[in-house]
Amino acid sequence: MKLSEIFRMALGSLGVNKLRSSLTMLGITIGVFSVIGVMTAVSALRQSIETGISFLGSNIIQVSKRPIMLGDEGAGRRRYDMRRDITFAQAQRFKELMEGWSDVVCLKTFNNDSIAQATYQNHKSTPGITFGGSNEHFLAANQYAIGIGRNFTAEDVDLIRSVAIIGQDLVSSLFPNETPLGKLIKVSGRTYTVIGTFASKGSSFGASGDDIIMVPITRFLADYGAEKRSINIATQAPSQAEYNDTLDKAISAMRIVRQLRAEQENDFEVYSNDSLISAFAKVADVIGAGAFIISAIALLAAGVGIMNIMLVSVTERTKEIGIRKSIGARKFSVLTQFLIEAVAISVMGGLVGIALGVAAGNGIALMLSADLVFPWFWAALGLVVCCGIGIAFGFYPAYKAAALDPIEALRYE
Repeated sequence: MKLSEIFRMALGSLGVNKLRSSLTMLGITIGVFSVIGVMTAVSALRQSIETGISFLGSNIIQVSKRPIMLGDEGAGRRRYDMRRDITFAQAQRFKELMEGWSDVVCLKTFNNDSIAQATYQNHKSTPGITFGGSNEHFLAANQYAIGIGRNFTAEDVDLIRSVAIIGQDLVSSLFPNETPLGKLIKVSGRTYTVIGTFASKGSSFGASGDDIIMVPITRFLADYGAEKRSINIATQAPSQAEYNDTLDKAISAMRIVRQLRAEQENDFEVYSNDSLISAFAKVADVIGAGAFIISAIALLAAGVGIMNIMLVSVTERTKEIGIRKSIGARKFSVLTQFLIEAVAISVMGGLVGIALGVAAGNGIALMLSADLVFPWFWAALGLVVCCGIGIAFGFYPAYKAAALDPIEALRYE
């Protein structure tokens, strides 16, 4: 028999029992869907992070009290909460020690204790805007740019001026028909004069980068208090070649500021673009491993289901096999037909699982404002695994069908 004829007969046999074939495919679909869906979402997020972390600039070194990725509970969090806050005086001293090493030392802190909302006349922003204080280096350290107006100056910080720079979301909600420059806005009961706007930054991982108001850090601390408030510091290496030297200098400067002895470990965290990418990659690997294990169990169960259905099919079609063999069908033809049926069930289930997984994974990516991706490697691997499952679990039923004695098969009722 020609191979094309064997294919036609195999697919025709599957079409005779559509419901049974579909239910058998379902197990494969679930297994492939789980791993493809997770890996699509993870790949989309990883690509979005690796192509540019929106809140860090180039060659930026961040110093903070706590790690950037920290759970909400447990002894680990309590350990970091027990650390001393990085005070504004310490941050200023750090800035002085970094003179000559870095021209960009950004000091910043945010209002994390209450839901901030801005108002202008009868206009209100949405509650929960990003509101904080910083110095003149906030733009360089956080990849923002000025739209109209001006940036903070060193004088604004030194003289504790009540001025603010606002994001495009605030421009739209508070000043729909007029320029915001020179206008007085209120945030948490305090009044600030708008001196500039941030250029539009867009969203990242579901959070808008344009829903922001920044004031001079000295004004922020004067209005809302410095007690129980830790300052985050960002310093920029002059170039990638000087990054490691600048990192060493930053750690040494911070240890001096914190008055740590040689034998004491750091009571602050230092991280960069690369460290954040590495931390996310570790989380992604754990998630991927978990999805792979779950999928492996589901695919194993689906493989057993394929073998069971194929054995039932061989039993039901014993007489058919006997007739075919009695008129000259070779063992190889019978074996190939049943293997094709098993592989077809597995691959069709895999294709449906891949389609649903990619759709679900990219749906999650869209909700988090990440780029859409197609996980070619995982899709190809999924198809290879499905073929392997079809062959591995379909071989015994196919061999059993091919080995039937035609005379005994013809007698079967």
